[in-house]
Amino acid sequence: MVVNAGDVKAFKRSFTQKDFDRFARLTRDDNPIHVDPDFSARTRFGKTVAHGMMLYSTISRVLGSHFPGPGTLQIKQEMMFRHPTHTDTEITTRLEVLEIQRKKHLARIRTTIRLPGGHLACDGNTVVHLPGWQGGFPGVDEGMDIWEASGDKRLRHLKIGQHASTKRTFTPADHTEYTDLTGDANPLYRDREMAIKAGFKDCIVPGPLLSGMFSDLLGTRLPGRGTNWLKQYLHFPAPAHVGEKITATVKIVRLRPEKNLVNLLGTCINAAGEPVCQAQSLVLVKDMEDMGREPL
Repeated sequence: MVVNAGDVKAFKRSFTQKDFDRFARLTRDDNPIHVDPDFSARTRFGKTVAHGMMLYSTISRVLGSHFPGPGTLQIKQEMMFRHPTHTDTEITTRLEVLEIQRKKHLARIRTTIRLPGGHLACDGNTVVHLPGWQGGFPGVDEGMDIWEASGDKRLRHLKIGQHASTKRTFTPADHTEYTDLTGDANPLYRDREMAIKAGFKDCIVPGPLLSGMFSDLLGTRLPGRGTNWLKQYLHFPAPAHVGEKITATVKIVRLRPEKNLVNLLGTCINAAGEPVCQAQSLVLVKDMEDMGREPL
């Protein structure tokens, strides 16, 4: 599909509580704001809300299935989560091409997700290589890891420099569940022959599934259960392949107790020690389950 600056594509869908629960099992992020109606009723949300990476999957679905289309390779995604998305609420995911660089097969696209009535659930931008690109991923973004620690040193049990990690090996079954749940059917994720033709040694892990490792850490470990994602910036420097062991780590770099805000840096690395995802996160910890623990 040929795309041009100014082109627009929109896609509608809604999520059920069963969808939230399935995504929680798939990503291992069972943060109670997503899966526990009783807990969520006591928060500012009033009821369960969609995972940030579940919303991201609707963006990825449009990119890889419809616009620009199969074979699209995403290298950056920025998201600001502005309003909560509850169950059985129809959302509209809209992509607008802002810029095309034909020689580099690059497109910069605005990504928005709106709720009924026009309120923004999520807005941001993405950068992708268009279908047919065989130049691989762009390498590490050195600027992603430059962050001077600032703010208070403590916010209850949280402290500057505190970190948490998890390991995972994604399987073809994980990809099948991800595609069945989200509809994100980019063949680079499931068609090994096409992935190899594009220059990869195997199918690659979808961005929302890979960055779901951060969702797991932020929502269950650090800061912990009840954490609310406000802003996320992702850069994919290299492919994460099916069957590779991936280690994800998040580290606190800024605390703002007066606003209950925490900034973290994140990275996913493969078994060879190569970064496959870099992340910057801003989260709200006002509704955490337990804010009285001592630092790890």
